[in-house]
Amino acid sequence: MRFGATILDAEGLRLTPDEKAFFRAANPFGFILFARNIDTPDQVRALCDELRESVGRDAPITIDQEGGRVQRLRGPVWHEWAPPLDFVMAAGQHAEKAMYLRYRIIAAELHALGIDSNCAPMVDVARETTHPFLRNRCYGSDAKTVACIGRAVADGLLDGGVMPVLKHIPGHGFATLDSHHELPSVALGENELGAIDFAPFHDLNDLPMGMTAHLVYDAIDDRPATLSPKMMNLIRTQIGFDNLIMTDDISMKALSGALGDIAKDALSAGCDVVLHCNGTLEERREVAEAAGEMSFAAQTRSLRALNARKTPDDVDIPALHAQLEALLNEA
Repeated sequence: MRFGATILDAEGLRLTPDEKAFFRAANPFGFILFARNIDTPDQVRALCDELRESVGRDAPITIDQEGGRVQRLRGPVWHEWAPPLDFVMAAGQHAEKAMYLRYRIIAAELHALGIDSNCAPMVDVARETTHPFLRNRCYGSDAKTVACIGRAVADGLLDGGVMPVLKHIPGHGFATLDSHHELPSVALGENELGAIDFAPFHDLNDLPMGMTAHLVYDAIDDRPATLSPKMMNLIRTQIGFDNLIMTDDISMKALSGALGDIAKDALSAGCDVVLHCNGTLEERREVAEAAGEMSFAAQTRSLRALNARKTPDDVDIPALHAQLEALLNEA
């Protein structure tokens, strides 16, 4: 049986009977957690168990654990991290190693809870004009540096048994609007986009999963990349990303229209799986029904992504914290 072409969320700390029945019927490829789903370690582990039991398999469970504003696991139970750009600047010449250690520690915290994916690395290249919602989540303003740090982030996650999700493909850094609320557009030509914004994604095109950008690239198409066959073809060919592609959350205001129509359009454009968050149960039903099952090509990519999950390497986490602190003190 093929997976449902969705990644879905839960309303609270445990699944309701209606949610269990819905997930059993919809069979989503995977799930995503938010702060509203997080209380104690035992509670998170129990929720992850319920999610997987609802579909009867070891479905991937992802989260946004970047640091700064975007971290669902918070202190005092879990480690609090500075925004990525602030952290990279503080680490200076040790940025790659420091970011590897940071995300290896994050992976340990996630894996211990049953969370086996993280929506990182984020290799959007920052500009002076990048919207504040995104800017301090970036790793730098030089494409090659961003790609190298992104590789370190991905390696830290993979070594910790957590599957990375590369975002926001093919590049969100030039956007001056917040796609949670508005549809940004970029007027750069394709050559400049290829040399800067697309470049880190090309360098990391071997990673198992990617997440799209709800962004219009005026020089290429007038539709958001998530819904654009032209942009999805560019991602597959010019950027060379032939692994599993999930949409960014289709409930974001950058996209307009009925949720079911958006889901169908994203899959028709070339996305493999639709991410839908923060909706009612009826909205989740609408998206799941519209998305249906994965295509055969998407299913093949999904199995390849799942095979990227591995048993974490054996490390001393307190020793990694000490090593990280020493690096930051040297910077």
